[in-house]
Amino acid sequence: MTGPIRVLLVDDHPIVRRGLRAALAADPDIEVVGEAATGADAITEAAGSTPDLVLMDLNLGPGMNGAEATRRLLELPDPPRVLVLTTYDSDADILPAISAGATGYLLKDTDPEELLAAVRLAAAGETVLTPAIANRLVSRVRAPERSLTAREIQILEMVAAGRSNQSIARASFITEATVKSHLVQVFAKLAVDNRTAAVSEARRRGIIP
Repeated sequence: MTGPIRVLLVDDHPIVRRGLRAALAADPDIEVVGEAATGADAITEAAGSTPDLVLMDLNLGPGMNGAEATRRLLELPDPPRVLVLTTYDSDADILPAISAGATGYLLKDTDPEELLAAVRLAAAGETVLTPAIANRLVSRVRAPERSLTAREIQILEMVAAGRSNQSIARASFITEATVKSHLVQVFAKLAVDNRTAAVSEARRRGIIP
């Protein structure tokens, strides 16, 4: 890559974007070329400014979330790398972002020097993961039989929101029997025997927010 690394900041909090801009300004080889507060604005801004890297938050308020914005950014004719920078570290947050194609996943308590190094690595196509995130992903690989699938997590999130099996089935375009089958697997993996206990245990383990 020749010239500075062109970065687009995506976060719905102006004060966070200001802080990130100040942190990145410490490196003369990094240039912030734009900002966006929503997923839709991120796509529009990226199409116009063609950044090398997008620093992406996941919770962007109403509308498109960071994972979906990541997926759409990577569909652009000249797609940027996407480095997630967020406060959320549950499986329900991590897995959709990684599946969408994010190059890396950092938490917002990352040291500024580490952030600068991560921007350089991610812009070069290297995978960058906060140690806690890396450990969680490694655990899933080493013990897949105890790890909830993306679908199981999705269903458990709806259970946590108080939705019935019938409501979950409609929202997921599956049958109630399939929902029950997924929940049986969830209960077994979490070593619980009811919905309330499953939600409690999943939150304790950081599987759902």
